[in-house]
Amino acid sequence: MSPWQVFAVKYADRNARTRKDSFLFDDNHDQPHEMDYFIWVLRQQDEIILVDTGYDGEEGARRGRPVRLNPVEALAPLGIEPEAVTTIIVTHLHYDHAGGLKHFPNATIHLQAAEMAFATGPCMCQGAMKAPYTADHVCEAVQRLYSGRVIFHEGDGEVREGLTVHRIGGHSKGLQAVRVLTEAGWMCLASDAAHYYENFLEAKPFPIVVDMQDMLDGFGTIQHLASSIDLVVPGHDPLVRTLFPQHGPDHIFRLDRGPLKGIRS
Repeated sequence: MSPWQVFAVKYADRNARTRKDSFLFDDNHDQPHEMDYFIWVLRQQDEIILVDTGYDGEEGARRGRPVRLNPVEALAPLGIEPEAVTTIIVTHLHYDHAGGLKHFPNATIHLQAAEMAFATGPCMCQGAMKAPYTADHVCEAVQRLYSGRVIFHEGDGEVREGLTVHRIGGHSKGLQAVRVLTEAGWMCLASDAAHYYENFLEAKPFPIVVDMQDMLDGFGTIQHLASSIDLVVPGHDPLVRTLFPQHGPDHIFRLDRGPLKGIRS
């Protein structure tokens, strides 16, 4: 199998946060705790696959969470034309992961069936459940379904050789992580199965949770999916930018060759 190149593309951050926003049962709940927002790019020869799409300035304005770069602009230094993107793995349908779908009109999306059912089902009658979702983004996914451009997975599924998805749940009903073969070994793009390294290294749940047991079990699953703990990449941790080398502009980082140092070093 040929390895994939993997890039993390930072498009936004939210720094007016404290540790209570990131961890349940944390003693230092009032200390500042920053969050980064990423899109991930997988490249193998001429094929480009996106993992998630981020959200754009319009959504950022609605939520009071401005972006530094709109998704299309953030991806441009990698030579990515939005109309040319034909495959997107959507880890889940929260606004910050599926909020840019409309910018990639020709893409087929890979999604867990449980996530579509959850985002369009009776749980969305509850304000706390629907808060991380935006109806327009979910409707965009439904439109893809009716145009024949959704591939559903039930648990584990293969997207390409050396590229698989795995339902984790916990944070959302159909959250999936991505396992990808790289030069450094099997890498797990955890997305929100672990927002931070600290979530899975110390078994600290993130406060937005649908199923606590799934979230806690998922911390072990994402580590088993990777060749080593250093190849588990959390979804929102600013440490990613310290551990992995910058690739060109200061918002793009190359992951597939492994980190510059171990997470525990």
